Parts: sequence; C-alpha cells; structure tokens
Amino acid sequence: MSLTSFYPVICTRHVAETREFYGRYFGFDTVFDADWYVSLRRPDPPSYELAILDHTHATLPENHRTPVSGLLLNFEVADVDAEYQRLVTEGELSPELPLRSEDFGQRHFIVADPNGVLIDVITPIAPTAEFTAHYVS
Repeated sequence: MSLTSFYPVICTRHVAETREFYGRYFGFDTVFDADWYVSLRRPDPPSYELAILDHTHATLPENHRTPVSGLLLNFEVADVDAEYQRLVTEGELSPELPLRSEDFGQRHFIVADPNGVLIDVITPIAPTAEFTAHYVS
C-alpha cells in the first residue's frame, strides 16, 4: 500500500463546535465545510489534517453511527510550557491532566475538545534510565 494521506475523522453530535475548537485553539483552517462534514488542515507544512463528521450521517455504516469515545490525539510541539501558558494559564481551556514531566520521556498536559476527545500536548524530553531501554533504535 502506498498512502497518499492519513487523518483522523471525529464522529460527533457537535460538528460546528468541534470545527471552531480546532480552528481557534490549534490553528486548523477549514478547507471543506458542510453541515455534516468538515475537513480541516494546518496551514503550515507539513499539512496535518483532521476531519469532523456528523455521527448520524448515511456515509457511515448504520451499526457504527455513534459519537466518538475513548480517543486521544497527540499534538507534539516545540515548547509545551508555552502552549500550556497560551491554552490554560492565559487561555480558556481546563486541563484534564496538568502540565508535568514523565519518566518515559514526555513533558505534557491534556485538555479535552467539545466531544470529550482528549488532546495530549507533548514535548519529548530525555527519559530516565529505567525507560531508555524500552526505546527501539
């Protein structure tokens, strides 16, 4: 298989609110907007994409027309402390997990979108010796 693109699609009851959230807080631009489907793309390269789909739409198999649950999106950034300041300290988002450093090699915090999708904002850091052995070179 030769992939030409890959992106998550969030199935939701809240199409417009979700579009607004990812545009406002994470810099996604809308490239297609219908009442049942929205395609988003980050303007700077690489062009990361995210889509939003009304969970009741007929494009989904009938037995799978449920809103998203149990999804975690990782957003790796250059400066997680600056993003925490922007989104939480000075911003409007509440942390589901406050900013902290993990022994396995991440400094991160977690917020949630209007659907309860968790967004883990991460900057890689050096892992402790205990976790270094778990990394595959």
